[in-house]
Amino acid sequence: MTIPNSDFMLENGVCDLPFTPEEEKRIVSELTSESEDNLKQGNLYFVISKRWYTSWQEYVENSANECSSGESSEAPRPGPIDNHDIIESDSDINDPQLRRLLVEGEDYVLVPKQVWKKLVEWYSGGPPIERKLICQGFYTRSYSVEVYPLCLMLTDGRDESRTVIRLGKQASIRELYEKVCAMTGVPQEKAHIWDYFDKRKNGLLDPLSYKSLEESSLHMDQDILLEVDGSSSSQSAMSSTGNELALVPLEPSRSIVTIAGGPTLSNGHSTTSNFSLFPRITSEDDGSNSLSILGKGEKGGLAGLSNLGNTCFMNSALQCLAHTPPIVEYFLQDYSDDINRDNPLGMCGELAIAFGDLLKKLWSSGRNAVAPRAFKTKLARFAPQFSGYNQHDSQELLAFLLDGLHEDLNKVKRKPYIELKESDSRPDDEVAEELWNYHKARNDSVIVDVCQGQYKSTLVCPVCGKISITFDPFMYLSVPLPSTLTRSMTITVFYCDGSRLPMPYTVIVPKQGSIRDLITALGTACCLAEDESLLLAEVYDHKIFRYFEIPLDSLSAIKDDEHIVAYRLNQIPKGSRKAKLEILHGGQERAVLDSLRGSDVKLFGTPFVTYVNTEPLSGTDIDAVISGFLSPLHKVHAPSKIHNGSENGHLADATVDEASGILSSPDTEIDDASDRVLSFRIFLTDERGLNIKPLQSESSISPGTVTRVLVEWNEGEHERYDSSYLSDLPEVHKTSFSAKKTRQESISLFSCLEAFLAEEPLGPDDMWFCPSCKEHRQANKKLDLWKLPDILVFHLKRFTYSRYLKNKIDTFVNFPVHDLDLSKYVKNKNGQSYLYELYAVSNHYGGLGGGHYTAYAKLIDDNKWYHFDDSHVSSVNESEIRNSAAYVLFYRRVRSETETQTAEMSTDMDYSCLNSHNDKAS
Repeated sequence: MTIPNSDFMLENGVCDLPFTPEEEKRIVSELTSESEDNLKQGNLYFVISKRWYTSWQEYVENSANECSSGESSEAPRPGPIDNHDIIESDSDINDPQLRRLLVEGEDYVLVPKQVWKKLVEWYSGGPPIERKLICQGFYTRSYSVEVYPLCLMLTDGRDESRTVIRLGKQASIRELYEKVCAMTGVPQEKAHIWDYFDKRKNGLLDPLSYKSLEESSLHMDQDILLEVDGSSSSQSAMSSTGNELALVPLEPSRSIVTIAGGPTLSNGHSTTSNFSLFPRITSEDDGSNSLSILGKGEKGGLAGLSNLGNTCFMNSALQCLAHTPPIVEYFLQDYSDDINRDNPLGMCGELAIAFGDLLKKLWSSGRNAVAPRAFKTKLARFAPQFSGYNQHDSQELLAFLLDGLHEDLNKVKRKPYIELKESDSRPDDEVAEELWNYHKARNDSVIVDVCQGQYKSTLVCPVCGKISITFDPFMYLSVPLPSTLTRSMTITVFYCDGSRLPMPYTVIVPKQGSIRDLITALGTACCLAEDESLLLAEVYDHKIFRYFEIPLDSLSAIKDDEHIVAYRLNQIPKGSRKAKLEILHGGQERAVLDSLRGSDVKLFGTPFVTYVNTEPLSGTDIDAVISGFLSPLHKVHAPSKIHNGSENGHLADATVDEASGILSSPDTEIDDASDRVLSFRIFLTDERGLNIKPLQSESSISPGTVTRVLVEWNEGEHERYDSSYLSDLPEVHKTSFSAKKTRQESISLFSCLEAFLAEEPLGPDDMWFCPSCKEHRQANKKLDLWKLPDILVFHLKRFTYSRYLKNKIDTFVNFPVHDLDLSKYVKNKNGQSYLYELYAVSNHYGGLGGGHYTAYAKLIDDNKWYHFDDSHVSSVNESEIRNSAAYVLFYRRVRSETETQTAEMSTDMDYSCLNSHNDKAS
């Protein structure tokens, strides 16, 4: 398809655009679909500013454009493509560099090459920002666009000059040599490139290697060093000892220029002290010998983790696991026999080995920071969703890591097939134990032993009452914050029969509920009769913006700052045809007839809406509807004046298309004639308010789906009616400035757990197939705790996502540090106590799409808490642990006093028996 030149003119209203907005939209949609159907590595995509792309979307979404209707479009045609808001201000226009920390869908969009070519052909502009599609993953291959290629800082050992090298992370070491040698003019046979992370020689890169840069543990903004045969040794090369065991003291000061709390971006490398290559501690070196590197008086477990660029989420989760006593004990010993390299659900044991090596480094390096480069490389290989340098969720990483470690360490090499039995009304404890044994027969690892529990799930069919009970394992408990389960919504109800004044009602509805839930709650609040119904609508700019007529639509579509009204209507009999009549209010500051166009009319207040039959309406009919709506607003002592509608004389005949009910644009001048029948001056208008026509009593209108009329308010109307009831429409939910969350207004961890365990109906998208009804039913579901693990993890669901809204809940959750007693929540009454003590917390500060993660962890032996903020580690008081940043809580089970005394008595008895036996033997 040939596209005309993008230069065009609009002269005398004649359109000379290359394509209409609808055609542009269709072409882009077709090219995008074609690209998605032919995904392959190396395909080119282009980055476009979201701001410009949104203006284009608004333009093409507008069905009434200038070319087709001859009217001005509400959304103008955008100018040239402008990407300057997403590129660094000082970057070369021929090689533009994206600003860091941009978010796809919020700051930029990605379009295929063919779409970019069309957009440039139509609009010109730029600059072009080209990126490649790459394929990632070990078991499951997935495609993604590498928006931020790897940026390496090359130090030339000959003159200490520094140059930025940009390559895709999947480029090979061989390609790196080719690019460096081409840029520096050095023959490849004389070049030697070192991994120079943290300004130390960590390893010489092989010029013949096809290993990727990511697999070689080269990370964003790190240093590499070029040495050339025959040149004098540089100062930097001389300063590098090459000793892989050399430890650098932790630098006390920290950079203030961060990526989401990470190290620095300004100089291209971390200012914290790191070392990257450590001796692999073999099984012979495990146990007590594994800590032999520590200096005199140094403690293990106080090493920080260097931020490799937005990896604070990973560091936070890792520090929590690195201070989990049974996990540390396990990985500091010889676990090689447990590695399952043949598990198809695992990572060939590589993830467990990388994690184990990292833990040994953290517990053998004193207070020196560790760079988790090797672990990050393995993580990116097996979980591509965590590759790159975007911010991620520490809990999502934790979930992947625990599951991956379990599969890598699963002692069951061949999982037996087990056919589950029906419960057949057997006792719960019998069924639960049977299912747990089945689970253990297929899953046997240190993770299952210490981190997995079991809960009871009960489903009840709402139709036949069928009960289904299952017992399932869990790794952690994702508990909602009770304040996030419901929401308060204020809706103003208008009575279409004029029986009452408009009245705002505040109702509580499920936060993930539907429009039906809101209508039900509102109907109860306003005592809705059986023969009445409610029509919900959003009012924006004194007009109806949208209706909410689909009962199952999510309430998340309604935001707190919107203005929602409900029109209380008499139900129209089934089968009757109905149409909406919208009544707008205008003309406060300027008479409607003085406005040449409807869009010049000053609107105010809240529109009225009612249903009417589809038979033709007269001006008198509409006048009566308006009078009914306004009757409760009538002032008690209104002056008896002749209404200006009759005082000012007749209105001109309206030109109406009797078939469609749509009014054409006025061709003749509007006269001021007398009409003594209508109480109000009423005008017929269209959806966009561009055309208005006065109505007389005998005017006949055939209602369409929606018919809109405008009521003119002048001094007379304001003297007769109290228009204040039409204004000041309340927002759905308005948070006062004094409503800040305090510890007194906090919620407890127990209330979060109770909300998690509460009975609730399944969602419409999560229906249960009832074996008795043979139908999918919206069953009621109830969870109960049955078996709790030694390590219990609580995930506080602070982040909420929906189609329309993303949000973070900063509510303070009051959780116990000591003596968390969950005994009353465990249904399995086996006589055990379930007392827990907090030992680690993953914190999140800031908002969505960024923020910063840290961790609190306790050294159990010292009974002291520490704050792990990437590479910086500091002591912290226990009183500071509880705050509104807490995101993931780690508890370890402790013995009750009775259990401790019993154990001590058992030990003393055993010791006495042993002494008695020895005495007899002697």
